[in-house]
Amino acid sequence: MKRKLVTILSFFFIVINLHATHNRAGEITYEQISDLTYRFTITTFTYTQSAANRYELLVEWGDNTSSIAPLKSRQELPDFYYHNIYEVEHTFPGPGTFEILVQDPNRNYGVKNIPNSVNTIFSIKTTMIISSWVGFNNTPELLNFPIDKAALGHVFIHNPSAYDPDGDSLSYRITICTGENGIPIEGYTLPEASDSLTINHVTGDLIWNTPVDTGIYNIAIDVEEWRKNIKIGNIVRDMQVGVYYTENNAPVNPPLQSYCVEAGTYIEFEVTSTDADNDPVIHSMTGGPMNFSGDSAIFDTDSMGFGFVTSTFSWQTTCDHVRKQPYQFVLKSEDDNNDIDLVDLSNFSITVLGKAPENLGVIPGSDEIILSWDVSLCAKATGYRIYRKEGSSGFIPDSCENGVPEYTGYKLIDVVSGLNNTEYHDNNKGEGLVQGIEYCYMITAYFADGAESFASKEACTTLIPGTPALLNVSVVEIDDTEGEIFLSWAKPLGVDTLAPIGPYEYQVLRKQNLEDNFEIIASINTPDLNDTIYSDTLLNTIQYPYYYSVILFNNTPGDRFQIGTSEIASSLYLDIGSSDNKLLLNFRKKVPWLNTEYVVYRLNPNTAVFDSIGITSESSYLDENLTNGVLHTYQVKSMGWRPLNEMDYYNENYSHIQSAIPIDTVPPCPPELTVQSFCDSMMNVLTWTNPNNYCTDDVVRYNIYYTPVYPANLILLDSIVSPEAPLDTTYVHYPDETLAACYYVTAVDSFANESAPSILQCVDICVFYELPNVFSPNGDAKNDIYYSKNLNDYVKTVDMKIYNRWGQLVYQTADPDINWNGRQQQNNKLVPSGVYYYICDVYEPRITGLVVRNLVGFIHVYSEEGGAANE
Repeated sequence: MKRKLVTILSFFFIVINLHATHNRAGEITYEQISDLTYRFTITTFTYTQSAANRYELLVEWGDNTSSIAPLKSRQELPDFYYHNIYEVEHTFPGPGTFEILVQDPNRNYGVKNIPNSVNTIFSIKTTMIISSWVGFNNTPELLNFPIDKAALGHVFIHNPSAYDPDGDSLSYRITICTGENGIPIEGYTLPEASDSLTINHVTGDLIWNTPVDTGIYNIAIDVEEWRKNIKIGNIVRDMQVGVYYTENNAPVNPPLQSYCVEAGTYIEFEVTSTDADNDPVIHSMTGGPMNFSGDSAIFDTDSMGFGFVTSTFSWQTTCDHVRKQPYQFVLKSEDDNNDIDLVDLSNFSITVLGKAPENLGVIPGSDEIILSWDVSLCAKATGYRIYRKEGSSGFIPDSCENGVPEYTGYKLIDVVSGLNNTEYHDNNKGEGLVQGIEYCYMITAYFADGAESFASKEACTTLIPGTPALLNVSVVEIDDTEGEIFLSWAKPLGVDTLAPIGPYEYQVLRKQNLEDNFEIIASINTPDLNDTIYSDTLLNTIQYPYYYSVILFNNTPGDRFQIGTSEIASSLYLDIGSSDNKLLLNFRKKVPWLNTEYVVYRLNPNTAVFDSIGITSESSYLDENLTNGVLHTYQVKSMGWRPLNEMDYYNENYSHIQSAIPIDTVPPCPPELTVQSFCDSMMNVLTWTNPNNYCTDDVVRYNIYYTPVYPANLILLDSIVSPEAPLDTTYVHYPDETLAACYYVTAVDSFANESAPSILQCVDICVFYELPNVFSPNGDAKNDIYYSKNLNDYVKTVDMKIYNRWGQLVYQTADPDINWNGRQQQNNKLVPSGVYYYICDVYEPRITGLVVRNLVGFIHVYSEEGGAANE
């Protein structure tokens, strides 16, 4: 809906019309207070000689409501500038994208790149997204004023010095200054340059190379805010630059170095700026850390004189300063010249990285390695990332290399949540690590904003081989009662050097679940350790996988003891996931050897023979192009090896069989929903995309969910089920009382799989309550009663107060229809003709509940008694 410029002050425009040319620059920023409530700051720079410097501004919220922002402070600056700050809070009706707009007549006279600037509305706007995926958010703070001076024929540099308190990424671009209703000004042009006018998208340096004409120019900078590579909002800053002819030369800053430091590092350096004209020079610096309440950065001037100034920057970083995005600082040097003062700007950044976790230790077992480390020295850390590599990398990070780079060969294997969780058992996600391989580890601490610390020192170890070392666990007979599994192990070497020498005993142990206790199923007495195989029979090899361990004992009478440490190996079994026309076979095992290849067999129903259908080196296999609803049976053969006693042992092991039926269990992707309110028709129109066009082919129904208030659980409003359902992607909803609502839509396929919800869409833009501005209680039976426009009795109560020009209350009511007959409540006399002022608090049912909307305006009363009210 097109915004209309506020007319509240139009009554006074005749008086102030020539003095309303005052707006020079500004922007809108905000900080979040709660889920839907924000505190907005409107900053403007105006002409001090204008009589139209406002004590309040109207803010349009983008949700079809507006509020008055009162002036909080006003500071007079050199060159006839006022620095004005207005502040107001607003609660939005629900999630959505909102464009916040402030517009005020007019811009100052003589802006060269804005046609007829003196009669052009000044407007600034900020766009925000309220969404659960965005979370808590504040706009960046723009620390440098948007007013500046440039010299004709000299390169001009400006930087807004934006600091985002949430650590979000920022980017910059030049855009078009806006006028009435936030629309780009017709005929606006960028200031002319002898070479170029550009902005650095990363640092925000606006470089005008070079101005070719004197005068006043306005430039708009769009500061965009990004989180997880998604744009979540932007501020459009309207700035003004005066270009002057001068023989003065701007001071010159030296090159500045950017830093990457570990938290706790003290940074200090000296900077000297010079001036070719020997003018006095002063230094200043902006940047987020300069304004920290504690442990702030410091910039002090050490010495200054004609043509130079020397200052020292210092900052004691701490763990509280760790964040993913660097801190940007802007150095400003400004000369003091009898003609005009000019500046030079330079920027640098400091990235504060978390301290590396210390004292990483590794304790090997037969099939797992236990890691432990000290609690991070940075208490803001929220957990740890575990990296593993086969063999050492020798990685030593440089000063700006946090995390564990991919080129090291390390891979992230797991994430541990919690600052105090400092132990990790690496058993290869339950499948066991492999004997004979050197496993190396590094860990990092991570933080809430995604920042990652320096990596710990590398720690390496190898597993301790079991005694005896297992080689085979293979299913050789498939049956539910007479199944058989073959076991083998390597003959332990060097055991017969122990005293006393034998005889020995192998104990074979078995269990069905990894969490169960082992049971002894066989004892094998062996004088020479050569009995290294065992067949486990009478098993159900169709339903169960099995885990085995073999323990070696010295069985000398009177001197029985266990030799070495046993290890565990499981039979290979299949975990099959069913999907649409395909089955995903996952090979589950816990073995101390390395499986390098798997041969997949599928039962041929015609020959009753398992046919080979594929070979893979991965731990899973996808069997595609199957027919839904048909049973398929599989067996897998693994081929592997393990190094032991300076030898390589190779093995083959067969799995249990497993059957599954491909069924469509994959839900469609969610539709993309948009909602539009048609206020006059009292309806919301929902439209969404058809997933059959881009991610599936069998959507048969859509479910529409709804709530009239937010936050609340959405209920099923309706389902579209028909032969045309996949094509029917529009729904019209006629709510009972208010069009304020939140919706999401899901898609359902032919197997009743329901998609995830579409992104929640809320609407609350309709206004069904208005107050007329003309009223004629003159007894002609036409417009004799002042009524509100209250569609469908949408509003149930108001607080309406009507005043005359002297501020005297003439009428007050809570009746939403108003029903004013034009008479004063105090004496029942008809009020004289004239203009009356009203303040009305309207209690509207909005999406967040009953919300007060403040209306202010004028009523033109035409009556027959008493003359004019303004006489």
